[in-house]
Amino acid sequence: MKLKVKNLNVGSGGPLVAIINYKDAEIFDLHNGDRIELKYGKKNTICILDISYVGGMVPAGRIGLFKELIKKLKVVNNKLVNLEIVRSPKSIKYIKKKMDGATLTKEEINEIISDVVDNKLSEFELAFFVAATYMRPMNNEETINLAKAMVDTGDVLKWGKRKIMDKHCIGGVAGNRTTMVVVPIIAAAGLTIPKTSSRSITSPAGTSDTMEVLCSVSFDKQQIRKIVKKTNGCLVWGGAVNFAPADDKIIKVEHSFNIDARSQLLSSILAKKASVGATHVLIDIPTGKGSKIEDKKNAELLKNDFKNIGKKLGMKIQIVFTNGTEPIGMGIGPVLEARDVLLVLKNDHLGPLDLRKKSLKMAGIMLEMGGKAKKGNGEKMATKILHSGKAYEKFIQIIKAQGGKEVLPSDLKVGKFKKDIKAWKRGRVSKIGNREISRIARVAGAPKDIGAGIFLHKKTHTYVHKGETIFTIYAHSKEKLGFALETYKALGGIEIN
Repeated sequence: MKLKVKNLNVGSGGPLVAIINYKDAEIFDLHNGDRIELKYGKKNTICILDISYVGGMVPAGRIGLFKELIKKLKVVNNKLVNLEIVRSPKSIKYIKKKMDGATLTKEEINEIISDVVDNKLSEFELAFFVAATYMRPMNNEETINLAKAMVDTGDVLKWGKRKIMDKHCIGGVAGNRTTMVVVPIIAAAGLTIPKTSSRSITSPAGTSDTMEVLCSVSFDKQQIRKIVKKTNGCLVWGGAVNFAPADDKIIKVEHSFNIDARSQLLSSILAKKASVGATHVLIDIPTGKGSKIEDKKNAELLKNDFKNIGKKLGMKIQIVFTNGTEPIGMGIGPVLEARDVLLVLKNDHLGPLDLRKKSLKMAGIMLEMGGKAKKGNGEKMATKILHSGKAYEKFIQIIKAQGGKEVLPSDLKVGKFKKDIKAWKRGRVSKIGNREISRIARVAGAPKDIGAGIFLHKKTHTYVHKGETIFTIYAHSKEKLGFALETYKALGGIEIN
């Protein structure tokens, strides 16, 4: 069946979707949700079909394509594409098997992940897989096979026999930009650390959002190799590279349901590390009230899972438990967090002490893991590298290699609209909630508005006088500043005792 393309100039947000007129659907007995294959020249892809009952939207004889399909097929308006009905993939049966509580084989997991990458599963079907692994947790063998399948369906960086360092935080802590301090310290010590990071999904800024304030973060595999060869490290966006591509699709569904299945978390993190060729990985697990992992017992279980599964994937894993009860640093939002990082790396007295302290602790552990420092001396070596200015020099070298230039912290401009939130009484700040602060900063415009966010003038356990500023909200518009203030009034997040 050949139909003429109508470019809808609208994005679906990820899923591959095509729309045909109800008249054509009746002739060929097609229905909403049918799986179809579209072919244009040498390009072909599987997508999900929707039916239009409004004649003007997609007329008979036309097929409406969302932006994702236009890009995938490299097709333009009014060109003919061929439409064929395809059968449901075998992976549907395996997803059902997991829903019933059975254990999946390596081959069955491979089939599911392959279909995810090839867009053979609808978002609806993928949601069932995510839900199944959440309700029927995978065992360690399944999780290992899931991680391997994610790696095998994407690109992999190989570096030979040398030690390749990496780190990851499981998230949930606002302003936690330790990666941007740790990477240049490790690279300055002569170790290799090809760091890929994510953009924000639910936080006011991801590492890539913050790094992008200073330079480009979107590079392909060969460009990453070139940057690392020149500088020993990089700070790039993992989404621009085909590393464990199924992971991003699964994460998107997880966030829609606000769930984080243990097997998905483990396989997601370790697959990304394996894809960049990491051999030695430090995992940061923030714990405490308000963090992702509040209970110490669950943190210990997660630690053991990371180490055991990482070993099966050929990686040496070390775990560090850190304080996850409050934000790290003073800035929350891309520009404000970039300022914090630059101040710490420049050894400026205005640099946040908690960001500096946590970064040096983790860099020290990694220097010991990489064999650059004897056990117990890593943090001392990391501190020496930071104080000497070598870490800052390395950071600027990485920035320039990624197309940026050196800037002063004062050159980074925050949103011009601001509001100080003041203490309503005298006392000790007993709580600064991660979730509440993150939500306020996002409503203010972060991370899309890079200068939006929050600057914390006070941290927990500090004393304040009535009328003293606790934090400042920054926004690019009066409207967004107003929304952020309304959110603060609704959620709070600050407690004074």
